[in-house]
Order: sequence, then structure tokens, then C-alpha cells
Amino acid sequence: MSVLLHISDTHFGTEQAPVMAALLDLAAQQQPDLVVLSGDITQRARPAQFQAARAFVDRLGAPVLAIPGNHDIPLLDLRERLARPYARYAAAFGTDLEPVIAAPEWLVIGANTTRAWRHRNGDLSIAQIDRVARLLSSADPGQLRVVVVHQPLAVTEPRDRHHLLRGHDEALRVWAEAGADLLLGGHIHLPYTLALHGQARRLWVVQAGTAVSSRLRPGVPNSVNIVRWAPAQERCRVERWDFLVREQTFARTLATTLQPDREPVGA
Repeated sequence: MSVLLHISDTHFGTEQAPVMAALLDLAAQQQPDLVVLSGDITQRARPAQFQAARAFVDRLGAPVLAIPGNHDIPLLDLRERLARPYARYAAAFGTDLEPVIAAPEWLVIGANTTRAWRHRNGDLSIAQIDRVARLLSSADPGQLRVVVVHQPLAVTEPRDRHHLLRGHDEALRVWAEAGADLLLGGHIHLPYTLALHGQARRLWVVQAGTAVSSRLRPGVPNSVNIVRWAPAQERCRVERWDFLVREQTFARTLATTLQPDREPVGA
């Protein structure tokens, strides 16, 4: 069984030392094969914040696939924002803003949904949607097919609708046809696993909360996701792990077992 640790919205600059220590303990216990960091790595895209984030994720003990979030573009330095929006991000996490990691068990595809001229809203271009679809179509039968974005592709609460990615309807349609299984994201600091029907095949949106930041959504603790994939059984388990303040540890609070569709509807 392969293990993926999904963290998001770390917002370094607002990180909490006890939560960081607990997450390092969780990673040591679970031994993930891959860490996915779905954006908003820093609070204000400052070099020191990126350096602290890089040092932390390097301690998680697994390869890292990271994409930027809207907070990872300088907000107040307009010259830097417009001329070199990703320079600080790239210095810490590399110049590839849409990385891909392929292994016998996984195909994990990053898509950069940020735009330098926008403060919060994310966007997917037709070219990006098509690129991801081509990669998905090339997946091996035993690979879990995962797409990573920052802003959500589907939401559970009406008040979050304005956070939906621009282009989400087209992305869901095309990526379902191409064989996507999981769509990982963050941005709204609300964890959930949502099954989407009505497409060419069933797929799931898996959102992560804020992993270590003090910028908590009311009533929602720090949280991360662990995805376990057993190719032989064609079963995937998505676990939500919440930080328990009293115990100063992460604990599994919810688990959802999924069986990815391998045939399109009507096949």
C-alpha cells in the first residue's frame, strides 16, 4: 500500500510550533511515500517564510510535490508581483509551477491556478485543462490519478461558491473523461471529501484544511489528509487527521473508502 500525505495552507509566518511538531511526528509514524502541498505555503511570500517552509517540508521524510497558492505571490510589493510573481516561490520550491510525479502506484499532476493580477480567485485555462487531460490519459491502469490545484473545484457550502476555480465546470468534465480519480485542493481551510456524479465517471474532490497555521476557519481545527492506495484491490482510503489541542497530536477523525471507476459511464 502506498501512502500520500496531503497538506495545504501552511501559511508560514503564522505557523504554530506545537502543530508543526505534531505533524512531524505523524509523518514519522505514517512514513508517506509522497507529500503533496497544495498552495498557500506562506502568509506574505517573504523569502524567510519560504525558507522556513522548505526546511519544514524537508523534514517530513518524503519527496514533495508543491504548487503555489495566491498567498505565495507578493501582495504588497506590486513591482515584484507583476514583474517576477513566482521568483521567491521558485527559489525555495523550484521553477516548475506545474510539477508531475509518476510512480508505479501514482500519477500526481500539479496545476498552477494562481494569477499575478488577481488577489484570491483562481483560474484554469483551456491549455492547462488540456495538458492535465493528456497526462491523465497516459496513466497506467494501476496508477491512482491525482490532480492538485489550490482553489477548490467543488464546494460543500454556498458561502464558498465565490472561491470556486474559474473554469471548474470544463475541468471536471474533461478530467473525468480523461480518467481522474482524486482532485486535491485547499484555499478555504475546510477539509472534506466530496464524490462528484454526473460526469463521464465518478471522481472525488479532496480538500485539506490548514495544516499548521493559526489562521483557522471558525470551528475547524488544523488538519491534513492521508491517502492510502492499494492497487491490487483497486481501493483508496482518504483519511482526515485533525490536531487535538489537549493531546497535542494529530488523530484520525474520519475515513472514506473509495473505489475509483476504471470504466467511463456507458462503456
